[in-house]
Amino acid sequence: MPISKMAAALACALCIAAAHAQPSPAAVPVPALSLSARAWLLLDSTSGQVLGAHDPDKRIEPASLTKMMTAYVVFQALRDRAVARDTRVTVSTRAWKVAPGSSRMFLEPGRQATIDELLYGLLVQSGNDAAIALAEGVAGSVEAFVARMNQEAGEMGLASTHFSNPHGLPDPQTYSTARDLSVLAARIVRDFPDLAGTYDATRQYTYNRITQPNRNRLLWLDASVDGMKTGHTESAGYSLVATARRASGGVQRRLVSVVVGTASDHDRTRQSRELLEWGFRNFETVRLYAGGDPVGSPRVWKGTRPTVPMGLQRDTYITVRPGARIERTLHPASPLIAPLAAGQRVGELEVRVDGEPARRLPLIALEPVQAASWFGRTWDGLRLWLHGLGT
Repeated sequence: MPISKMAAALACALCIAAAHAQPSPAAVPVPALSLSARAWLLLDSTSGQVLGAHDPDKRIEPASLTKMMTAYVVFQALRDRAVARDTRVTVSTRAWKVAPGSSRMFLEPGRQATIDELLYGLLVQSGNDAAIALAEGVAGSVEAFVARMNQEAGEMGLASTHFSNPHGLPDPQTYSTARDLSVLAARIVRDFPDLAGTYDATRQYTYNRITQPNRNRLLWLDASVDGMKTGHTESAGYSLVATARRASGGVQRRLVSVVVGTASDHDRTRQSRELLEWGFRNFETVRLYAGGDPVGSPRVWKGTRPTVPMGLQRDTYITVRPGARIERTLHPASPLIAPLAAGQRVGELEVRVDGEPARRLPLIALEPVQAASWFGRTWDGLRLWLHGLGT
C-alpha cells in the first residue's frame, strides 16, 4: 500500500471516538438486557468499547449530571493552579438564592467556603448553590464558567451536548446524550485520577452542621463502585452515571454505566447495578500490547539502520466474550523511507475476534531513524526501483 494511502487509513482510524466503538464479536451469545430507562449505555473505559446501549444518542435532559462537567472544569483549574483546594470563595446572593426546593449544601451569603468544601457540596450533596459558587470562584462569573463548560464539551467531541448553567436545573439549552455522558465520565477518571473518587465516592458530607448522604446508593451496595453522579428533575426522571473498577485476569477493568430517565431512585440504582454486573460477568478485557513495547521491526529504506522497532503509543486493550479467539495482524507501511521520527505512524495493527474484524490501530516508530549518506540513499533508491517500489 502506498504511504499516502496508509497515512490516510491511519488518520481515519484515529478519528473514531472511543465511545463509538462497537461491541466485540462474542464467542457465545450474550444474555439480553431489558431495562426500563429511557436511554442507557455501558462503556468499558479500559478498552474504550461500548458493550451495550439503548437509544444512546437520544437527546436527554441531564439534570444534575451536568455537575460532572462543572467538576471537570474545576479540576482543570486545580491542575493548572488557577485555584487551590483551600482557596476561599465568598458566597454570592446569586448562589444563595438558587431555586427554592432544589438540592443545596446550604451556603449562606457573605460567608466563605473553600473550593474543597464546595466540591464535596457539588458531588456528594448535589448542591446547586455549590455549582454557582464554584463557577463564580473559578471563572469570575457563571456566564464565563458556562462558556468554559461548552468549550470543553466541544474539545471532547460531545457534539450532542450543550450547557446553559453549571447545575442542570431545567433549561431548553441544557441537553446531552447517554453516549456523551459516558465519554465525559471516562475523561474525568482518565484526566484526573487523583481527584476522581475523592469527592463522588464519599458517602456523606457535613456542611453548616447539616449532614447529607450521597444520592448514589450503589456506594453502599457494591464495593467496586467509586462514583460518579446522580441526576433528577420531574421532567428528566431519575438518572445515574456510575463507575466501577474490578480486577479481572490481571487487568483492572473500569466500566461506566449511564442510566437515564427511570421512574424512581430505586429503579436507577437497580438498573445501574444490573448493567454493571452484566458487563463484568459476560465480558473480559484483554491487553493486546503494552505501550512502547516493540511488536515488529519492518524494513526501512535510505536510513542509517535497516529496520525500525514499531509498537503502540499506549497500553491497548480489547473487550471480548470469555473464550473468544483473538488474532493480531501487523501491516507495516511499505516502503518506509528514512528519515523517520519517533512517534511517526509506520503501520497498522488489525485485530480480528472469532474471525470477524474488531479493531484497526495505528502503529508508530518507537525510535528515530536518520537518513543515510548520499551513497546509501542512492543505493537503496536503485534497489527500490528494481523492486518496483519507486524512489
